Amino acid sequence: MRFTARPAVLPGLLSEWDQQWSRLVTVDTGDGERTFHVLDTLPALQARGLEPSGTILALHGNPTWSYLWRGVAAAALSDATGRIWRVIAPDQLDMGYSERLTHDALPTTHGSGYRRLAERVRDFDAVVRSLLADTAGAEGSPSHPIVTLGHDWGGIVSLTWAARNLDIVDGVISLNTGVHLPAEMSLPTPLRLALSGPILPISTVFTDGFLRTTLHLGQGPIPSEIRDAYRAPYRAAGLRGGIGAFVADVPVDPSHPSYAELQQSAADISGIDTPALLVWGPKDPVFGEQFLRDLRQRLPQADVHRMEQASHLVSEDSDVASLILAWLRQRFPGETPSPEGASRQSAEGAVTAARDPRAPMIFEALDARRNDSSVASVDMTRTPPHEVSWRQLTSVSDGIAQGLQQLGLKPGDRVSLLVTPGNDLTAVLYGVLKAGGVAVVADSGLGAAGMTRAVKASDPQWIIGQKPGLLLARAAGWPGRRISVRRLNALERAALGVETSVTELSRASGHEPIRSPGPDDDAVILFTSGSTGPAKGVRYTHARLGALARTLREQFTVHGETSWAAGFAPFALLGPGLGIRSVTPDMSVTKPRTLTASALADAILAGACTMVFASPAAYRNVEATAADLTSEQRAALAGVELVLSAGAPVPLRLLDNLAELFPNAQIRSPYGMTEGLMLTDIDREGVAAAVAQSRDHGVCVGRPVPRVRIAVAPLDETGRPADALLTDTAAVDVLGEFVVSAPHLKAGYDGLWHTDAASKRDTLDGLVWHRTSDIGHIDPEGRIWIEGRLQHVLTTSSGPLGPGGLEAVVDQVPQVYRSAVVGAGPRGAQAVVVVVEPAPGIRMRSGLAPLELTDAVRTALAEHFPHDVAAVLVSTSFPTDIRHNSKIDRTRLSVWADAVLRGERIGAP
Repeated sequence: MRFTARPAVLPGLLSEWDQQWSRLVTVDTGDGERTFHVLDTLPALQARGLEPSGTILALHGNPTWSYLWRGVAAAALSDATGRIWRVIAPDQLDMGYSERLTHDALPTTHGSGYRRLAERVRDFDAVVRSLLADTAGAEGSPSHPIVTLGHDWGGIVSLTWAARNLDIVDGVISLNTGVHLPAEMSLPTPLRLALSGPILPISTVFTDGFLRTTLHLGQGPIPSEIRDAYRAPYRAAGLRGGIGAFVADVPVDPSHPSYAELQQSAADISGIDTPALLVWGPKDPVFGEQFLRDLRQRLPQADVHRMEQASHLVSEDSDVASLILAWLRQRFPGETPSPEGASRQSAEGAVTAARDPRAPMIFEALDARRNDSSVASVDMTRTPPHEVSWRQLTSVSDGIAQGLQQLGLKPGDRVSLLVTPGNDLTAVLYGVLKAGGVAVVADSGLGAAGMTRAVKASDPQWIIGQKPGLLLARAAGWPGRRISVRRLNALERAALGVETSVTELSRASGHEPIRSPGPDDDAVILFTSGSTGPAKGVRYTHARLGALARTLREQFTVHGETSWAAGFAPFALLGPGLGIRSVTPDMSVTKPRTLTASALADAILAGACTMVFASPAAYRNVEATAADLTSEQRAALAGVELVLSAGAPVPLRLLDNLAELFPNAQIRSPYGMTEGLMLTDIDREGVAAAVAQSRDHGVCVGRPVPRVRIAVAPLDETGRPADALLTDTAAVDVLGEFVVSAPHLKAGYDGLWHTDAASKRDTLDGLVWHRTSDIGHIDPEGRIWIEGRLQHVLTTSSGPLGPGGLEAVVDQVPQVYRSAVVGAGPRGAQAVVVVVEPAPGIRMRSGLAPLELTDAVRTALAEHFPHDVAAVLVSTSFPTDIRHNSKIDRTRLSVWADAVLRGERIGAP
């Protein structure tokens, strides 16, 4: 094979592009010599006296060029850890700055005179093999790892080449692409429009419409200089023939010249057994979820990371380069394993070490009461309230499990539960768990958009829902076989695509024993509240759920007569797992603050409840409506033994008010998160003592519960947490991020490889630790003080500052209902701005706070903090999360405060 390579000089300077990367490579492609422009970082490495210890072979799609990979090239050259990766990224023939072809005719789907899929695979082979010879070993190919990387149709070509060259390929990475389109599905709309008759040459060659459209698919405007760089090789119609030809080579039907080759490529890709990474922008209108689903089935070993805010040009919307290099460091650590690599190796070996060997399966407590005819669950949201006994609940959940297995549910199948909290959801959940399915619990507390995103991300094989959920699933085209909760008539079943109902499943007549899952099998996917970004799916195994149930039973001294009213509806689902009666009060699932004192009292009466759980927002409304209680309802509150509040910081003032409502109850405020539902615990007296005994500020959440360990990653002056962890006395009074380890922590984030790897990058004492993103400090008594979220740290000239400490002081000012401290100005020199929401009954206008309130806030803070307060603002309402109505969206408040201080029109935050 003849091969020549020489430097290339691109016309003009291109933003973020290094001319040293450009090479012109002439190779024999099988139909003559062709010249390709290639991004190649080898000369830059050699100029530094470095030799690569790994190579990334990257390929762009249509209508981009190797400029797409500039971020990966720059990041690889600046990466000081792990292997040194060379990047080779050719411009496909007729694209970018590679040689142009002479076309026999305008592009049409069956035209001739331009590159087909099979030829592009051969072109890629010719170019990369010639360049790999630069670092070849004795056997003719590099002795270091080779990983392919592709996007769009470059993903198809690179994956096909990898599948046919597994003797030298060590891993594959793919960004939004598709290798198979089921016969019943139509082409993506942008492609379908571009292929429409005369539109094809007009949109792709005669004009740059197709190129412009692609560059506007991002979730934010691409900077003009970046758009100009993408368009640079395609300024004239004579340079855009490859764009039209590429579109024309999309196989639209079996008669298309490339159809058979694409089918063969898809089959070959299924044989790739190397490590794989799929990076996906879910907002892509070209390659939708069905393409990701197909790739996950073909590459079951693949790690997946969804960039939830990204579209088709995922690398322009998100920092893909850092993700790719982190994955490469983990999968190919070489002689110097990175922190990510150490975490994964330890994580795989620490599952057993972190497991609670005495933890039962989550449904064992339910099964233990299968002959009990007493009430197990009460749903107060139905009229009249609906009760179900332990015997009924066990029987129905067994029937559902058996029916699902008879229908074909396989271990690990994901089942999306589109059922409102109550007895139906409880029975379905435990039926799915017993059957070995993975219950996807995306509750409506996420909001419609958040719920839709969560279900799509989890990619369920089954959907069990009530009519509203099934209608949404049908309209949105969600995947999965559908089962309704109640029987539907023939017309409804056909319209919603429903196979059967839970009612029918629960009466399954088969005698096959239920095939139970194992402790290390996935059990559920729960979702974070989304208060600091898109809700994340959190995976729990049966072992970890069982460990959680055991921790809750021990911490709250649960016994056979215990029962609880769950003011946060999803928590009612834990009742059967704890072996206790659960009552769901009459309230809006998406608005916990709608819980009234009367509704809570009625729930307590209906279930003879000894425990109550609710969010701070729910309890505040209970306080506000307490005057409506009857004497019988007040007596019900007086009979409660334990009151729990969590979901957001709980100030002492609220705990004191709860003690008046529940005079005979112990008032406790456990701390946890979706990733670890219970980590610490403290009672009202403990909070009062902590506040009285020290000058610590924030929200005191007590000490770790048994089997939970907490460390601190100190914050530096930029607000970044350190890699090293501090434990025991070394962590006392150090502001940092809390890092935790416990048997009942999450197994991982779902479809978020990079997020999961970053959260589990710490290992200590043979265990994997979880980075919580919560900040604060540990006092000398070992108590945990929460001071906010990592995303909300202020970086002042005096160092990092947690907003929660200041807020705890401001919240004590009589006129203040709650507060949020945000930073104004550049990081490292941010000024402190306090935003307050007035207490009920106090009328103020949004904007700059009255002088009296400003003085009161500054005076209160001056006693405890050396920081000057730049401004005090008033917002008549705070933006909070949908699920708890308690977590303040400080990011939105910060943007609002900045606008107010700039003198802009004052609106709602």
